[in-house]
Amino acid sequence: MPGKGRQVMSENLKYQLASELGVLGTVQDRGWGAVSSQDCGRLVKLAIERAERSLTTQNPGRQT
Repeated sequence: MPGKGRQVMSENLKYQLASELGVLGTVQDRGWGAVSSQDCGRLVKLAIERAERSLTTQNPGRQT
């Protein structure tokens, strides 16, 4: 688990995911606090899916 103040996702990845899910305008206009909890959940879900795919690609013989 990351320590206090340590980021799990890069800012670039967060903005990329927000763009893909259609909430980038909200983030840019009003900040991350204006993003609904449902959309935040979708962002987290997409980030987890990407991380799992990345691990699978790096370790093709390993099942998750």
